Amino acid sequence: MTANRDRGSTDALGLALLAPAAIGLAVVIVFLGRGVDSRATVQGAAEAAAQAAAQERSPAAAVAAAREVGGAMLVDASSCSMPEVSVDTSEFGPGGRVTVTVSCTVSTTGLELVDPPATGPTTATAFAAIDPLRATEARP
Repeated sequence: MTANRDRGSTDALGLALLAPAAIGLAVVIVFLGRGVDSRATVQGAAEAAAQAAAQERSPAAAVAAAREVGGAMLVDASSCSMPEVSVDTSEFGPGGRVTVTVSCTVSTTGLELVDPPATGPTTATAFAAIDPLRATEARP
């Protein structure tokens, strides 16, 4: 009878030691998942913003469209905080291209339990070609 009582206390001790490690591992997995999600989101936002910018007829409209589309795709603060969208229209014109760079930082909100390491911004750059036969600005 003593053996069964000792076994129960050993099992409880083992569970008490393993539970924090299991919780910590789960939180680390969530952090890694946020990193993957942030990279995919940033890449998708850069590509969509570049496509939107390439459809516009002026550099100013291209910048506005890229920032609007890129910003709209980066609204999930749990995976991507401090988003930035920058647009290069130096090659804007028929047959040219527009380049969009999107970056954000992986959020560590809710992960304070494991104190994840500080990571730099996740960045993606995409470009879209402008149709060589398309007029850029409307003539008066």
